[in-house]
Amino acid sequence: MANIKAMSLLLAFLVVAMLVSEAFARTNYYGNNSLTLAQCPGRCAKRCSKARKTEECNFFCNKCCRTCLCVPPGTFGYKELCPCYNNWKTKRGGPKCP
Repeated sequence: MANIKAMSLLLAFLVVAMLVSEAFARTNYYGNNSLTLAQCPGRCAKRCSKARKTEECNFFCNKCCRTCLCVPPGTFGYKELCPCYNNWKTKRGGPKCP
């Protein structure tokens, strides 16, 4: 009897976890194609706000955003949330997107 209750509780937990993860998967806040072209300038202005070369950062960020439709959150890091933005490289192999 205790095994049946434990199994049903575990099954219920798994169903709820699956539903929650699917709901979060639908809300694509930062992945590729999560933005519209109109959102790129605002997101890039925020991303580049603390950069030493703000204009250069904005230029490349907007170029990357137009292609990937994604800009990572914050002013630095978190590029792994936007694979296209993260993996776009220069001819020399360095990161193209700030």
